[in-house]
Parts: sequence; structure tokens; C-alpha cells
Amino acid sequence: MVQFPAMKTEQLDYHLPYELIAQEPAAVRSDSRLMVINRETGEFTDDVFRNIGYYVASGDTLVMNDTRVIRARLKAQKATGGKIEVFLLRELGLGEWEALVRPSSRTKPGSKVTIGGSVEATILEPINNGRRRVRFEDSDVLTSLQKCGEIPLPPYIQRDAKDEIDAERYQTVFARSYGAVAAPTAGLHFTKELLGELGEKGVNNTTLTLHVGYGTFKPISVADVDQHSVDAEEFVFTKETAELLNTTRADNHKVISVGTTSTRVLETQYADGKYQTGAGLTDCYIYPPYEFKGVDGLVTNFHLPKSSLLALVCAFGGTELMMKAYEHAVKEKYRFYSYGDAMIIL
Repeated sequence: MVQFPAMKTEQLDYHLPYELIAQEPAAVRSDSRLMVINRETGEFTDDVFRNIGYYVASGDTLVMNDTRVIRARLKAQKATGGKIEVFLLRELGLGEWEALVRPSSRTKPGSKVTIGGSVEATILEPINNGRRRVRFEDSDVLTSLQKCGEIPLPPYIQRDAKDEIDAERYQTVFARSYGAVAAPTAGLHFTKELLGELGEKGVNNTTLTLHVGYGTFKPISVADVDQHSVDAEEFVFTKETAELLNTTRADNHKVISVGTTSTRVLETQYADGKYQTGAGLTDCYIYPPYEFKGVDGLVTNFHLPKSSLLALVCAFGGTELMMKAYEHAVKEKYRFYSYGDAMIIL
């Protein structure tokens, strides 16, 4: 068996001018730019996202993550009058959540807080990595938070969330399953009209669910990429989706993953030559060298340097080619990160 040298995290570094970090979404979702990358020829094509149908064929299937971002950022007030922030991460049970609490050191276990003047909660003991358990009096937390929670924009968007923009645009048009604290951003470029046009062409689309966690922003902080780990995230992969993808492959068509989140589920659920239905947690971490089994094409945004998401993209497209693509994107002033532009790698 051939032994490859460990990939160094510094290989995932690149220079990005701050002004290329998108702070607002494009006026129209599908007006984002699209870089088309041909892995065989190494060629780049600059286009716009609404033309993605030129690069996928009738019979191919797009696989999209239908998770829906919750209003996870909460401004709370303690009984003493002190103000804290509670950032929900993951539901642990009925009415109970894992959360980040800031400042945590000043919030003792058992502290009662009020959110939005009406939602009552108790901050419980620390659990791991500085995170806390939070118990809400109302078990229907998500409904309550629609009124008083804030959309949790990524840390590199240097502004407050705006309900008139972000409540809609930081969700995909096919989002339906509440549970994410970050959007599956590759899907943000699709409109219902574009999906309809692709369907008329014969391009299938289907969904899976992976609830994107806060760990998606965690940088690789070790020297060797293989020494990093990603947080486990909850997924659902239905029988209907598995059957469609198995049929797509049997008919010699491509399975095209929309986003790194969808990719992690597809690779988790591909075994014995087929896609397997299932649900649970996945900590699938993909980095070079990796042999993909369940993905033939990838739609993705431009990711942070030294991130597990960029490592996955390099594994799929090849590190040398992908870093050249990022250089090209910077030169051509593509917009980066969550509200930025996209690429399709084929």
C-alpha cells in the first residue's frame, strides 16, 4: 500500500483581501458568479450561477441539504439584571439544549434567565469545551425563538443580522428541517425558478438533511491536516433519496453534491457499491488523499483558509488545481464565503 506524506495545514492557506468577503447576499440568488472547474483539463470557466444547467446533463441528480437555520443567537437577561448571550448549538432532549453562554464564567449553574421578555430558561452546568446545558420552560423552543431569537450570521460577516434580509436569504429555498446554526451555503444560489428550469431539462434534484453545527467554522489548528477532527453532526438520509441516487448511478449519470455538508452524508452512506438509507451522527472528515465513492461532481462556495471545508474541496478537485482556482478567484474578484459566489467541480 502506497503511503502518502501527511498533508500540511499550511498547504490550505491563501491570501484573501478583506473586501472580497461578502457582507451581503447578491440581489438575486442565481446572479452569483459561478466558476466551472474541469478536473480533467484543469481549465476554469467564469460564468453566472443561473447558467449551471449548461454544465449538468439530463439524468444527473443534484443532492441538496434541506436543513433550516434556527434563530440560535439569543440575548438574555439574568434575574440580577446582568445581560448574557446564549448561542444554541444542538438539541439534547425535549426543551434542553447545548449552548455557548457568554460570559460563561459569570453565569453560575442554576441561573435563571429571560429571553425576549417572555421565554424563561435555566443555565445549567458546563458539559464540554466550555459549552453549557440550557433548559427552557417551554418545550416548544423553536416556535418561541421565531419571535425573539436572531439569525446566527457567521463571524466573518461584520454586521448585525437584518430580519428583512437575512431571515430569508440565510436560508435555502428548499430548507424545511429545523436544526442548523449555519446555512449550507452552496444551496443559497438556487431559486425555485432555476430548479424548475433544471427539472425541465431532465436534471433531478433530491434532498438529505445534515444539521450544520457551529464547528463548521472551526479552523484546523494543528500542523498536519490528519490530526484535526470535525464535530459530529446529525443527519437523515431517506430511502427515497438512496433509491433515486442508486438509479442515477445505474443509468450511468452523475450524482452532484450541492455543498460540503451533503458530500459528507453521501460519503458516509455509500457502502458496498450503493447508497444506504440511514440516520444518526456523522463525523466524516475528508482531506487529501481521499477516494470519493458517492460523489461525481461538487457545487460549493469559496471557503476559509486552513479549514476542513477547503480540505474536502482539495480532496475532490486536487490540491494544486484547487489552490490555483482560489488564486484565480481572488484575481477575478469573486465574492467569498457564505454570501459569496460558487464553483462547480466536474
